[in-house]
Amino acid sequence: MEKLLMVWVTEKQLQGDTLTQTIICEKARAIYGDLLKQTPQTSIDEASEEHGEAASSDIKAAEDYIKTFSDLIKAQGYISQQVFNCDETGLFWKKMPNRTYITAEEKMMPGHKPMKDRLTLALCANASGDCKIKPLLVYHSENPRAFKSHKILKEKLQENNLPVQALLILDNAPAHPPNLEDDILEELKFIKVLYLPPNTTPILQPMDQQVISNFKKLYTKHLFRRCFEVTQSTNLTLREFWKDHFNIAICLQIIDQAWLGVTTKTLTSAWKKLWPEAVAERIYEELEPGVSVEEEIVSLGKSIGLEVEERDVNELIEEYTQELTTEEIQELQSQQHTEVMQEIGFEESEEEVISTGDIKEILGMWESVSQFVEKKHPEKVATGRASDLFNDTCLTQGSATFCVGRAKNDNLQNFKVLKSHRIFSCQQ
Repeated sequence: MEKLLMVWVTEKQLQGDTLTQTIICEKARAIYGDLLKQTPQTSIDEASEEHGEAASSDIKAAEDYIKTFSDLIKAQGYISQQVFNCDETGLFWKKMPNRTYITAEEKMMPGHKPMKDRLTLALCANASGDCKIKPLLVYHSENPRAFKSHKILKEKLQENNLPVQALLILDNAPAHPPNLEDDILEELKFIKVLYLPPNTTPILQPMDQQVISNFKKLYTKHLFRRCFEVTQSTNLTLREFWKDHFNIAICLQIIDQAWLGVTTKTLTSAWKKLWPEAVAERIYEELEPGVSVEEEIVSLGKSIGLEVEERDVNELIEEYTQELTTEEIQELQSQQHTEVMQEIGFEESEEEVISTGDIKEILGMWESVSQFVEKKHPEKVATGRASDLFNDTCLTQGSATFCVGRAKNDNLQNFKVLKSHRIFSCQQ
C-alpha cells in the first residue's frame, strides 16, 4: 500500500496538485481497500485516518485572504498587467472520448495504453489577459530546456511603460518549494513569488477558474480538426493516422494552437474571485462566439466518422481531473520499475557480484546520513520527500540488482540484510 501511495503522491506532485494529510489518508484507505479485495487473505494494518479542516474553514480562509491580497496589491502598486498566475495540469495528449471506436479498440489492446500517456503542462498568464507565457512542458523523464520567459516579461512591461516588476502567484502544491524566490536567478529578481493559502486553490486559483478546462476543450477541438485535415488531404484513414502518425511533435503544435485560442476574456474573468477589482476594470470588446467549443468538437467528430456528443466532450475533460485507480497506479508502478531496470542495465547487473559487507556498509552510511538530515535540516517536509524518493527510486528499485548476484551463493542473505535495514522491500 505504501509503495502504491508513494507512486500516487509523486504523480500528484508532478501535476502540481495540493495534498493535505486528510487527502493522503483517504487515498491510503482507498488503496488499502482495493488491495484487500485483490488479496483477501492478506492481513494489513488499517490505514490511519485524521480529520482535516472542514470545507467551511477553507472558504473562510479564502475569504480572509482576498482582503489580504487586495491590501498587498495596493501597498506594492501592482496593476493587472504585472500580476501573473501559473498552474500545472496533466494532459492525456492521445486520448479520445470513451464512445469512439478508437477508444474501444485500444481498450482491447494488451500492455501499455497510449491514451494513458500523460504529459504535464505549466500554463501562465497575467490578470489583464494580454500576456500569455509559452507553456512549459514536462514529458516522461526528459528535462525541459529553460525558457527565456523573463525577456518576454521585461519587453512586455517596457512596451507599456511600466516598472519592471511582476508578481507570480502559485498555489501551495508540494512541487512548489517555499523558498523558490530565493533560488530565482539574478536577472529574474524583479519577479516576486506569492503563495495562496493551503486548501484554497479550488476557490481562488485563477487558472482553476475555467482557464485550464477551456484550454483542454480547445486542445480537443484542434486535435479533431487535425484528424479531419489529414484524412481529407491524404490517403490515410483515421485509424492509420492515429496509430502511426500522431506523435508528440504534432501534439506540441496542437498545444500551441489551443493556448493561443484561450481568449483575453477567459483569462481576465478567472480573477474575479481572487481580485474582483481587476476584473471590474476590464472592458470586453470581443463578442461571444455563436457556436460553443463543444459544438465545434461534435461537428468535427462526426465529420471524421466518430460517435461523439457534447456530454462525451464534457466527460473527457472531467476525466483529466479524476483520480488514478489502484489498478492504474499498479500499472504505473510496474512501468516505472521496468524503465528503471532498463536504465541501470538489469541483465548486466545480474552478473556482478557485490559482497554482503559492501551492501551493509552502503546502507549503514545512508541510514546515518538520512537520520542526520532528519534531525538537523529545517525543511522537514521537503527533506522527507527527498529521502522517500531516493529510497523508492535508487534503493527499492535497485534492490534486486544488488541482491541477485549474491542470492544463489549466499542463501538470500543479502535479502535479509536489506530487510533488516527497513529501507528496501525486496521481492523474490
